[in-house]
Amino acid sequence: MKVMTVIGARPQFIKACMLSKLFHNDSKIKEILVHTGQHYDSNMSDIFFKQLQIPKPNYHLGVGSDSHGKQTGKMLIEIENIILTEKPDIVLVYGDTNSTLAGSLAASKLNIPIAHVESGLRSFNKKMPEELNRLLTDHLSTWLFCPTEEAIKNLKCEGIEKGVYLTGDIMYDATLHYRDIALNHSDILSQLKLSPGDYYLATIHRAENTDNLNKLQALLMALGELDKSVVLPLHPRTKNKIEFWNLKKFLSPSNIKVIEPLDYFDMLALESTAEIILTDSGGVQKEAYMLEVPCITLRDETEWTETVQAGWNTLVNSLDYNTILKSVSDVRVPSTHPSLFGDGETAKKIYNILLTYKS
Repeated sequence: MKVMTVIGARPQFIKACMLSKLFHNDSKIKEILVHTGQHYDSNMSDIFFKQLQIPKPNYHLGVGSDSHGKQTGKMLIEIENIILTEKPDIVLVYGDTNSTLAGSLAASKLNIPIAHVESGLRSFNKKMPEELNRLLTDHLSTWLFCPTEEAIKNLKCEGIEKGVYLTGDIMYDATLHYRDIALNHSDILSQLKLSPGDYYLATIHRAENTDNLNKLQALLMALGELDKSVVLPLHPRTKNKIEFWNLKKFLSPSNIKVIEPLDYFDMLALESTAEIILTDSGGVQKEAYMLEVPCITLRDETEWTETVQAGWNTLVNSLDYNTILKSVSDVRVPSTHPSLFGDGETAKKIYNILLTYKS
């Protein structure tokens, strides 16, 4: 069986690594790995392949940054050509990026069945590009691998019940596998002169925050007013927007430690020992929960509603400077930590389901 995997962004590298290991060790499966190049910075791409021991991509499209339409269109053209050349039995996609949508559209047009890992998530905000990507991909997919019960409920509400599987979250597999490795190998805390539990970690990259001057300014102002050091790995999109909006002065407070995007081990180490994580990233929200670190999500809604209901995640309007500050001071570590994301065996479950397919 030939499986064509389409990935292009940091969270997808993490999700794909566990399943790719299983494919690589099975002589009955040949994986064709397509890297779209959606994340093109070496700190957000190349180093992840090395650390996670993901095989070198068979195809690297080098699409890079662009508008949603242009980026998706470029990917669609290239992926279609690869499908025609490789003739895969299955196209496998992860999450909700433009790479995911392009892979799904190309496969569906050529009548290749699609397997969607991390299916059924909904923020119910169609202004988010990610929401459109995941909606369309789910409605095109043959196999829908859901991380939570809530995801299955969302699909059922849309009339999707066939091919739906509750597998748990594949990022939990990776977090369990790599957490101790990261803590043992990373020296990021000593580099930044930080002590465990005595700093906050912040990530900002979504267009809804970076492309809005007032929101981005409010976020940066709030970070500068917090009572502890704030580590801010600066995403290329955010860096460009800070320069575009002339907001560099808001990075000058002494408590803000601006650093380059981190490799997986350094990021996992910082997440593991932060007191609080502030983020607009879906993946970082999940990792915070898996590592039992309170999270403040800098958005009006989240696709990971279970983490909010469990009390480990707080939604905060990123335009409200004072509410951001108050949400940090109000954080309390919950007394319980429900098992939301499975048992760490998600990759094996997906692998075993795909093995039963006969084209």
